[in-house]
Formats: sequence, C-alpha cells, structure tokens
Amino acid sequence: MATGSESDDDAAAEQERPAHMERRRWPREPAMRKERPLHASPALVPLRFSTQDLPPAEQFEAWRVHMAPLVDVHLPEGKSPEDGFLAEQIGWHLGDILVVQQRAHAHRYIRDQAMLRSSPIDHWNVGLQRSGQAWTEVNRRVTETGAGEIFFMSLGSPYRGRMTDTEALLVFLPYELLARDASLLQSAGNTVLSGSHAELLTGYLTGLETNLGNLTIEEVPRIIQTIGDMVVAGAASSTRTDTGQNQTNMGLMERAHRYIHVNLHSENLTPDMMCRALGISRTRLYQLFEANGGVLNYIRKRRLLQAYADLSNPADHRPISEIAEAAGFEVAANFTRAFIHEFKLSPREIRRTVATQQRPAPAIRSTRRYGKTIGDWLALTG
Repeated sequence: MATGSESDDDAAAEQERPAHMERRRWPREPAMRKERPLHASPALVPLRFSTQDLPPAEQFEAWRVHMAPLVDVHLPEGKSPEDGFLAEQIGWHLGDILVVQQRAHAHRYIRDQAMLRSSPIDHWNVGLQRSGQAWTEVNRRVTETGAGEIFFMSLGSPYRGRMTDTEALLVFLPYELLARDASLLQSAGNTVLSGSHAELLTGYLTGLETNLGNLTIEEVPRIIQTIGDMVVAGAASSTRTDTGQNQTNMGLMERAHRYIHVNLHSENLTPDMMCRALGISRTRLYQLFEANGGVLNYIRKRRLLQAYADLSNPADHRPISEIAEAAGFEVAANFTRAFIHEFKLSPREIRRTVATQQRPAPAIRSTRRYGKTIGDWLALTG
C-alpha cells in the first residue's frame, strides 16, 4: 500500500504532466510508417478534420457543417457555442469502406426523413466505442452503447440520439457491399453486438486501427472482405427475431435493392418493371422508397454515384457521353447538370484530376469556409 507521502508525490507528478501528453492518447495514432522498399505500393493517406485550431466560438459551427450531410448536430442543454467544442476525425479510405477515428465533446444528433430524402448516404455503420456513452433511438427503441462495446446500425433509416464526451472507431460500409444480407442486417439494426463474433470483430478492428498508417493498396481487398464477413456474423449472432409486416418490408427492400443493383444500366429499369418483377403494386413500391425521395430519385442517385466511380477509374477510357448514356442520360448536357448538382464538380473535372493523379472528393454540400465534410469522405465509398 502506498504511503501518504508517496500518494502526494504521484498527485504532484500528475499535475506537472504536460497537457500535450494527455492529448496523445486520443485519437489513437496509427503505428509509425515503416520504411518501404523501392517501388513498393504507397500507403494509405489519411483525411483529417479538427476544431482544435479554431477560435472556441467557431468550433461547434465547424463541427456542425462537417457533419451536416450525415446528421444535424446540436449542443447539450446549458452549453453555448462560446464554450468551445473539441472534435477531431481521421478518415481512412480502404477501398469501398471508410474507417474514421473520432473524438468529440458531448452533443445531440438527428438524421430525419427530410435528410434521408435528400441524401445518397445509406451505408451500414459499425462503431467501436472507446470511451463515453451514447444513446440512439430508432423506431422508438433506444440502444445504449458504452466503452468497449460495438454498435451496428443502418444510415438508411431515421434516427436520433445523444452522446457524452466520446472516443470511437467508426466503420462505414456501402449498402451494396452487404446487399445479399440486407434483411439480416436490417433486423440487427441499432443493436449492440454481443457474443464471440463481436469480440473477434473488436479485436480485429483494434489491430487494424494500430496499423492504418502501414497498410498498402494490395492489402485492402482482403481487409474489406474480412470486415464484411465479421460484421454479418456478428449481426447474425445478435439479431432479434422480428415477425409481421416489418420483416416483410425488409425482405421486399432487399429484393428491390438487388433488382436495382443488377439492372442499374438497363433501359427497362422503371417502376412498372420493378413492380412486375417484385410482384407488388406501384403504391407499395413508392412506400418502400419514400424515405429516399421516391424510387426514381434513388435510381438516379445510384446511377450518378456509379458514373462518378467510372470517371474516377483511370482504367476506364470510355467517352463521357458513353458513361452519361449508361447512367440513363440521353443528353450529355443534362448529365453534366445533374452531376454538378450532386457533386459540385463537372465530369470533365473529375476525369482531368484523375489523369493528373489528383483525385478530388465530391462535395455533397458546399462548406467552403471549413473544408470538406464527412459527406465528401463517404461519397468516395461504394
């Protein structure tokens, strides 16, 4: 047992510890980059956002703008923007998925139906809570996530919640990546994963986080496959057994998404053809896609996102007019207008920057004062 004088000495040493040493614990910095042999593939380059260097009164507004494409954020009761708001994110693109190391002060968040209708974001979200607590409500069901726990949810459904000061590792996976298991994953939505599969996923993500700075492009496909398989396994062991209309909706939505994915470039991808293929009425189809602003709006956004991916692919040398036609636009000018409206960049700008090895991130919403948003980061997935 420590003596009184020893305890006093320890307390004094703790007070004398420089503040920057405390900050180094968060966000968790990836392992130091190792020396690579000549001609080795480049490592992944992180994306960064921080309010650290902004005046305190501007910090929360910067966070609000950064998160606007995903959620609408608010300060807790009794807090003012003048109090300052520390938030940091380090984002890593691993092919089709986005890994984000996040630290943020306490706040509230909401993703409502209006946001869903105007947003192309319908990803699956897995989060490993490092510290703090979060409460998220979906369909009047609240899930609490504490330190060391892993949560799973869909960004294709409205939700709201609040969190204390937290540190977390977030993984965003595009819907199509796990589309074949959509019904299972929807059943496990807004759930804290549990059991041995959740423990394995926690261990894998922890190891991945410490090595993000050393990963190369060649290693990414296997990592994507592993994370996808582990998420599905974790959801399967944690899912609730739902019955009735809700489960029917999930099955129909999965079939509808699959049909759109397979027939994305078909001239016959119309509501009438979908109704016949799925065996449902037009009213039922519109109800399924109401949160996405309608089925035609959803198809249009998926086609534009595919066109962006095609234009960003240096191996795809098709003329822009051909990519526009594949996206369902007979008139190139209409395609250009729709593309600029969605990404704030023209098709030619995308192709030109790819040719010079300077691939830009499309802006879902303009944030000129504070830089790129979480929406920009997510737009490059899928």
